[in-house]
Amino acid sequence: MSGARLFAQYAYAPNKLGYCGPAESATLATAGIDAAHAAEVDVRAAARRFSGAWHYLEVLAKLTGIDDPLDRRIVESYWLGGGVNEEISSTEFGEELLARIAPEAQHYWAHLTPDLIPEAAGDHGFHVLGVYPWTRFLGRFGACLAPAPPGPTPDHPVQVLDRCRIRWGTVLSRDGEQIVVSAQRLVWDGTVLSLSEAEQETVAVAVDGLSFLPDVAPGDQVSLHWEWLCDRLSAEQVTRLQTSTLSQIEKTNRRLTA
Repeated sequence: MSGARLFAQYAYAPNKLGYCGPAESATLATAGIDAAHAAEVDVRAAARRFSGAWHYLEVLAKLTGIDDPLDRRIVESYWLGGGVNEEISSTEFGEELLARIAPEAQHYWAHLTPDLIPEAAGDHGFHVLGVYPWTRFLGRFGACLAPAPPGPTPDHPVQVLDRCRIRWGTVLSRDGEQIVVSAQRLVWDGTVLSLSEAEQETVAVAVDGLSFLPDVAPGDQVSLHWEWLCDRLSAEQVTRLQTSTLSQIEKTNRRLTA
């Protein structure tokens, strides 16, 4: 699978929901399903307009010496963690990234200062838990578990954080175009974040007739972004995603409890 297609599969859900990136969901859908018929130039143009993700890809490429920000190694490391991230200094990455995004955010996200560098990592987990402002709103709420979708409080910070992060799960069963997945959810105990024990949730195989993994089957390890089924994961990829997620939660908790 190409890096452009992999980017499309993970970026499509928040783009379709209007949370990030340009109005290019049709381009991302085509790339994610049938890369042979997707114009590479269109996919690249769309990726460059993701004001968050594209900076990560460019900085990772620069620091690893890989010419193409959409090289599969770069894209996979951004979404799952590990990989080429292990070859670079997280401090150097954080400094380079903040130099790019802080001026763009200006006064809207005043927390993008050097104080954030100890949390830095070149992956989506850092973007969700560190760069996005949502963890700063957790203190307004008591202990809670991210509700299963659709949930009674879709604007609740812990739910936004949970659905925005890349999650892993095991497919337990399939009934037509729905699967039951065993996955962990994000927990806020009023002081720190953690992951719950695995719980069951129902996930649509296709949304609006579109699926990146139409042949998903019981026993598959899969990745989820918002309510979207993104990809089938190997055991090694699951371990990478678990490791990067738990590491990011630990670093973020240091800030929350300081």
